[in-house]
Amino acid sequence: MSAFIIEGGHPLKGTITPQGAKNEALEVICATLLTSEPVTISNIPNIRDVNNLIQLLKDIGVKVTSPSGSLGGVFTFQASNLNLSYLESDEFVQKCAALRGSVLMIGPLLARMGKAIITKPGGDKIGRRRLDTHFLGFKALGARFHHIADRNVYEIGARQLKGTYMLLDEASVTGTANIIMAAVFAQGTTTIYNAACEPYIQQLCNMLNGMGAQIEGIGSNLLTIQGVQQLHGTTHHILPDMIEVGSFIGMAAMVGEGIRIKNVSLQHLGLIPDTFRRLGVKIDVEGDDLIIPQQKHYVVDSFIDGTIMTLADAPWPGLTPDLLSVLIVVATQARGSVLIHQKMFESRLFFVDKLIDMGAQIILCDPHRAVVVGHDRKLKLRAQRMSSPDIRAGIALLIAAMSAKGSSRIDNIEQIDRGYENIEKRLNALGAHIERV
Repeated sequence: MSAFIIEGGHPLKGTITPQGAKNEALEVICATLLTSEPVTISNIPNIRDVNNLIQLLKDIGVKVTSPSGSLGGVFTFQASNLNLSYLESDEFVQKCAALRGSVLMIGPLLARMGKAIITKPGGDKIGRRRLDTHFLGFKALGARFHHIADRNVYEIGARQLKGTYMLLDEASVTGTANIIMAAVFAQGTTTIYNAACEPYIQQLCNMLNGMGAQIEGIGSNLLTIQGVQQLHGTTHHILPDMIEVGSFIGMAAMVGEGIRIKNVSLQHLGLIPDTFRRLGVKIDVEGDDLIIPQQKHYVVDSFIDGTIMTLADAPWPGLTPDLLSVLIVVATQARGSVLIHQKMFESRLFFVDKLIDMGAQIILCDPHRAVVVGHDRKLKLRAQRMSSPDIRAGIALLIAAMSAKGSSRIDNIEQIDRGYENIEKRLNALGAHIERV
């Protein structure tokens, strides 16, 4: 197990460019299973979750090549010779269980091969993340499920998926992506209402249309998919990671002396910049770059009637839940108070105990709500030894440690590596003092 040793109090200054979006990468890489022709994807982030998924595709027979000869950047995938026997093996099931993104393989495999095997996938320890939306969508398309108790897996099969109307029980992002990928080969028309519509789903749909799919309503929560018989190859460029952009905004507010975040794809950031502005963080826009100047003080807004500011997550175009951990840390040094309401995951706020140990004034009301009383930089956070429970809490603790007085240690940084590419090298280039041990 690796750890970060962080010497706090060193300001960051300079320019940083966000990596390709992790969540989009997982979706579009799995979509390459839908065709036997080559699909070339650029701006793939070199992070643990994505690399593990690429290795999993190699294991099942997908030919993966890269002009650079190394992970990261541009890859070509060709799923022309899949190993069907390996797809049913215990080894494959065990690897899927260790990788949350593996769930996105079910839709493509079901659509193209007529069957798939699933076990409960791994990932962040942020509470229950049910797969019912995926299952209900596949069932609506005509798939059948068979539970194999001694292996604790489900076999999913269908001779021919059939298009239908469905109203999703929740706007699940991975559920929507999985159902879309299954529906592109379904006979007839599939209508998906209450579909997730975040930019990465839009990107997936645009890529599939570039492969010959017929998807309408992209960007809305009502998708109409006319089934086709086959898809062909294409090229696709992944958006910058909006969560990493938000993480850099948080770092710049806490410990920055002027940070430029380049090529952020501003039109795809949604409420992220304005949410940080509600905490008093100044953000300037220059072309497709964000500039966060040094601020000695940032003051939390209140609502028009003077009541305390509340920030809550919601499905797109609402605020992404992945940034609430960062927003909590930023709020600890603001002037004023804010209520953070995490609606979508019941265990994601428990990491605030570590911030309280560092001296933050936070009241954890329940598993979903926390009140943060800002220090206005008058009371610095104290260095601590901590452990990262998930990707986003990990980066939030890293930001807290960089602003703290003294030397902190964060264990279990493999969680951070799942979502952030070479993070210590990139931040050290801006002036941070982070050592991997």
